[in-house]
Amino acid sequence: MEPDGETIVDAAVEPGNGPDRSPLRELFIGAVDPEGRSPARRAAEELRTELRREASVPRGADAAPHDPAALRGEVRQWASAERRRFQMLFAQAGDATTREVLARRAALGCAPLALRSGAWLQWLTGPGNADDPVALAVLSLYASDVGVGCPRASRGEAYLGLLRQLRVAEHAVPAARIALNRRIGDGAFYLPAVLQSLSRRPDDLRDEILGADLCLRTVGLLPALVPVKEMLPAAVSWAAIDPGKARANGQPDDEQRCWAAVQALLASGADGAADRVALGFRWAFAALRRWSDELYIELDAARDPAFEMAELLRDRAAEGAVYHRDFQLGGRPLAERLRDCLTDPAPMLRALAVSHLVKPGNADVSALVNGLVSDRGPMFRVFAPEDLAAIRRWIDSLPSSPAGSALSTAGSAGRVSPALVAALAEPPDPGRRPTDLREAYHMLQVRTDTAALREFAIGYARAWLGRSAYGIATAPRQLPPRWGPDGLRPWLAAQHARHDREFEAVAQDRVATREALVDSTVQLAPLTLIDGAWLQGFTDYEHAPSEVGFPLFETYWDELGNGEPRLNHPLIYRELLHQMGVSLPPTGSTAFARWSGFRETSFELPVYWLSIGRFPRTFLPEVLGLNIAMELSGVGGSYRQAHVALKKYGFSTRFVDIHNTIDNVASGHSAWAADAVDTYLASLDASSRAAAWQRIRVGYRSLNPPTGWRARRAGRRARSQGYRSAGDLGSR
Repeated sequence: MEPDGETIVDAAVEPGNGPDRSPLRELFIGAVDPEGRSPARRAAEELRTELRREASVPRGADAAPHDPAALRGEVRQWASAERRRFQMLFAQAGDATTREVLARRAALGCAPLALRSGAWLQWLTGPGNADDPVALAVLSLYASDVGVGCPRASRGEAYLGLLRQLRVAEHAVPAARIALNRRIGDGAFYLPAVLQSLSRRPDDLRDEILGADLCLRTVGLLPALVPVKEMLPAAVSWAAIDPGKARANGQPDDEQRCWAAVQALLASGADGAADRVALGFRWAFAALRRWSDELYIELDAARDPAFEMAELLRDRAAEGAVYHRDFQLGGRPLAERLRDCLTDPAPMLRALAVSHLVKPGNADVSALVNGLVSDRGPMFRVFAPEDLAAIRRWIDSLPSSPAGSALSTAGSAGRVSPALVAALAEPPDPGRRPTDLREAYHMLQVRTDTAALREFAIGYARAWLGRSAYGIATAPRQLPPRWGPDGLRPWLAAQHARHDREFEAVAQDRVATREALVDSTVQLAPLTLIDGAWLQGFTDYEHAPSEVGFPLFETYWDELGNGEPRLNHPLIYRELLHQMGVSLPPTGSTAFARWSGFRETSFELPVYWLSIGRFPRTFLPEVLGLNIAMELSGVGGSYRQAHVALKKYGFSTRFVDIHNTIDNVASGHSAWAADAVDTYLASLDASSRAAAWQRIRVGYRSLNPPTGWRARRAGRRARSQGYRSAGDLGSR
């Protein structure tokens, strides 16, 4: 009995619609979109209801037991027994061919979860909590998941390598495509779809997400993959696939990292956190057990070659039924039999087994996999190589394995409440538009959005970029008009040398007054305390480990101190402000945005950062250009000048010193920024490259756009029309 007494939607679909039409697959596809809209507020409570339902926790009840040690011990005991169960299943498979079939099916069954391993953490750190110990602990864990510092090094990428090794990776990139794979049961999408839906409302569901994550890391390598690892011990990095393991020698296991994050959360005293963490943990455990049982039943059935043959007939029946109206099989037109296969392929299998197309026990002389599919046959290229392998295996098993003996287990269905499906399908909350820059600054610091906030953010970014594009052809000190085959490194070195000359030309005793220095430091606080905000979109699971995105995520990771509060740039800046006698409210609070010591203009650029950072795909070239401008802006010049001024008045120089080193043009953030641009442009054709370069140039200029009325008029036009409208990138 369901704890809330609600009806459950069977995620299986009507014959002919295809599994890609199921609610769970739809939820999965929507949840992996890097610019997907936040679900409506009602969805947060429906998600909690879903967790209670699956975990058998009645509405309003505590998710007892709360003792994390007891919960983790229960999970470890189950995982150990489940591993042995799958190992025995593989051992009973008999021949190597059957074990290979089981390995492929196990890998595909685990793919929706394993390809997104850790992705549900991607939004838990943002500008508004970038100096919070819990957020930094989660970011440290997530950085391990995405393999920070290296391209294509995420846990999901490691799992993709396993699928490629098993030759079943054709529907795995991008992530949404895995939902179109008909060989994966609907039930495999429940856990990753709901988890990633939770992650779309991180401000409401952080604790449940961490509880579920702790459960999965406690399990470690999914039990169904343990015998696959034993078959292919050196095929991939299994430590990278196991979410509980460390990614490098000398690092703590990621299970321990997650446990540390949960402990930090519980120690923070957040009201109800223990209940919510326990609920997330118990939900994930219940969902994992149910799905693992379904996968076991599927693999057990797949030992019978008739299982895969029936599955193949079911998948191909709709298209095949269009043809073969005149071909008789067992006294009936083949087209009719194929239509019947949509609901029950067993009769077709029995008829096929005794037909002249099949020689039982000997595929080598069976017409079905020889003459009919040859380059002169009527079914040439109708079946893929893996399809032919399944047909041959079935024929070779005849008559020893009766057709249809295990067919009833095919296509296990997932379950999801209709209320949750409806809530997640609703349009986003309309919300309200910020009334001024200060309110926009406050509202944009959280990852969850509303329709009005999203409209404001994209409009503000367009207007800012439209202003930045105005007159760019004749503006001084911009990126070169054209990108050359040598890339940006030579240009970068030349800019660094220019900064040095400008620094040396300034008399070192000519520094601002103490009052002016303090004032400028205070006015920069709304900007500096959200350091890296323009890159927040590159925490997305597909962007963070990509060839273009990995240096941007690593830059973001550096700005926030690599998860360590002592290296966190916002916290270091607050220490400097404290030395100056300035104590500010928390950055994400309304009180900070309304603090009377800030001038209105101090929020203009920060709001642009917060706006453009929400659209990493839409504004990719512009973010790449802005990133170069940001990382290069002070290296070798203004940071050194600031060092002189701060030192003169006895203030710490740590903030500017650390930026002057980590932003360096040889191996630091400036170099990474240039490399990201070069990588991106090198992947484009010539015409696309030219257009993208112009957008990058606009992004570069957007750090310091023109302020005249003509430029602002261009910005207003761009807000409504899109800044790339006719003439916006011209020579005006």
